[in-house]
Amino acid sequence: MNALTKRIRRLASPRETGNWPDRLFDKFLPKKLAREARLAEAHIREGRFQRSLSALAGASSMLAGAEVAYEHYKGSYGQHIMYTPVALGGAMTMAGIWGAFSPRAAQTVLRLTSAITLLDGLVGFCFHVRGIARKPGGWRLPVANIIMGPPIFAPLLFGVSAYLGLIASFLRPEESAPMILRSPAARVLSLSSAQIAAQHPWTMGLREGRFQKHLAMATIVGTFCSGAEALYSHYKNNFRYLAQWTPIIITPLLMGAAGGAIVSPKIARTWLPAMSVLAIADGAVGFFYHARGVLRRPGGMQKPIYNLLYGPPIFAPLLFAACGTIGLLASLMRRER
Repeated sequence: MNALTKRIRRLASPRETGNWPDRLFDKFLPKKLAREARLAEAHIREGRFQRSLSALAGASSMLAGAEVAYEHYKGSYGQHIMYTPVALGGAMTMAGIWGAFSPRAAQTVLRLTSAITLLDGLVGFCFHVRGIARKPGGWRLPVANIIMGPPIFAPLLFGVSAYLGLIASFLRPEESAPMILRSPAARVLSLSSAQIAAQHPWTMGLREGRFQKHLAMATIVGTFCSGAEALYSHYKNNFRYLAQWTPIIITPLLMGAAGGAIVSPKIARTWLPAMSVLAIADGAVGFFYHARGVLRRPGGMQKPIYNLLYGPPIFAPLLFAACGTIGLLASLMRRER
């Protein structure tokens, strides 16, 4: 075993990391698998998971794009701008997949597409706010018009996948050497002249996996938007099932854990991963309930398009789970310098 391999394994040992996954790996996994899991966790902690996060951004964009496509279809695409998130959802999917295979594509195509998609989400939010204001009574009847008008936070939630893609574009691919094993001079020599010119503390922190507080704040924003969507969507259904209360309850818990993680490393290692896993599990259960709701509509899968359009939004729970995924990633990151 050469010296580099020994240093990498020492880096991934429980004594060196002190992170919450180590105890779980040692307790529930065989020794060999636990060692490999710690190495994988070390990749994430050092910002060496560009390919994986690019693929995740592409997959979540496909789901979000499908959700937007049939929601805007119900609005008859009354304005030309309603086509932009559908087109960008497809573009983000392709850019994410391409970025998973090519680090150069992740740093160029995925970064540009993600930035444009984030901008489109902000523009869409303005249009949805205007749509609510134009309903009878406008903002004088906020509860009724928010519930019955265009989903106000949906465009911001659509930006979650674009946010993941933008973060992925600044990371390093899995096969790159551990940054922590290099001297500062070696880190600079490993970059091209164009990359050196683009380096500043924020991007360097991303490359080294030091953006825990940043991800925790993103978890708060995404969870708030997703929880608000679940609140008025389930309110329109009069909370017919008790399970419809679960995302409403989990939302403030996850937001509180993410807020606590910003100020406390201990909360980031304990409560944040626990609440994030709970949100991911709830999103998976919610997806099952929404799929069952579509199948139980008159005609079932004999009328798939109609029932997908007018049944419960089938991919919405998975977007809630995506917020939990961001929180889980935040718990694995190192804190900013």
